[in-house]
Amino acid sequence: MKPDMNKPIDFVMIWVDGSDPEWRKEKAQYDGSVVTSSNSEVRYRDWDNLQYWFRSVEKYAPWVNKIHFVTWGHLPPWLDTTNPKLNIVNHKDYIPKEYLPTFSSHTIELNLHRIEGLAEQFVYFNDDIFLNKPVKPEDFFKDGLPLDVGAINCIYFGKDSAGFFHAADLVIINSHFKKKQVMKRDWKKWYHPKNGYMNVTKNILLYPWLWFPGFYNQHVSNNFLKSTFEKVWAEEYETLHETCLHKFRKNGDVNQWVMKYWQLAEGNFNVRRGDFAFCYHVKNKNFRRLCEDLKEPQHSIICINDNARTDDFEGKKQTIVDIFETKFPHKSSFEK
Repeated sequence: MKPDMNKPIDFVMIWVDGSDPEWRKEKAQYDGSVVTSSNSEVRYRDWDNLQYWFRSVEKYAPWVNKIHFVTWGHLPPWLDTTNPKLNIVNHKDYIPKEYLPTFSSHTIELNLHRIEGLAEQFVYFNDDIFLNKPVKPEDFFKDGLPLDVGAINCIYFGKDSAGFFHAADLVIINSHFKKKQVMKRDWKKWYHPKNGYMNVTKNILLYPWLWFPGFYNQHVSNNFLKSTFEKVWAEEYETLHETCLHKFRKNGDVNQWVMKYWQLAEGNFNVRRGDFAFCYHVKNKNFRRLCEDLKEPQHSIICINDNARTDDFEGKKQTIVDIFETKFPHKSSFEK
């Protein structure tokens, strides 16, 4: 099915070259010698696989309207910036000056709606999230609404987990929406079998709670309406403004997930299969499954999630590059 060009879908990708000496110099002016999970080398080390993201998009989603490539200012030397589908976006191009420079993904993400020319419907990717097999526009948006998994969950507060960010997001959601009213109004979505047996079961068990204790989160691409960002900024300017003033991520910040949660609470979504996408944390057992998924695709979208517990980084990186080179052997039109 051809995409409805009256409702184009853009992709947005944010990227940082952690080896750029100028970027490192500017970052050092603000982070000093204190190493945290928000400014450690692990967050910025390069898997040398960005070109395969572009190849996967050209092969599996040739219908995409525009790719907005968001960067501090550096660019991969192989990137062909003349490609008509590519829009290079510097932080300075869309993030208000009072928040710059920023080394916080929260600030970069919360202001995405300010990108000039961004479509109302867009899919947001981190640079570790890849298309794994052919996808259609209706895998992301249907009838003008983003597709998502409608599921309640409880926040996990572990060391270096995102629980503290999600808690801040939930403060906003619970101050604007009544959980039982939301689930009663949109019961066909919350109890739809596409959400998956476990998610529907959790929705039933957690229904008695008066407030949202959390949502089911997948560290994969997110489908957004630009108007959702505009609405949340209008309703919660002070909270978002405070987060964006932080140079690095801090516990208590809100993040882009508040936009996803807002869409769910408003009922501005259609249900997508829970197994459409999957996040692999790069550890021994998961790594084997990741490699198998890349070779014989099970999920349409996968995340290759790196963290401080990843062992044999160089070996795993080379294995992934070799698989990608076999999967996508030909350069895309986004490469010189």
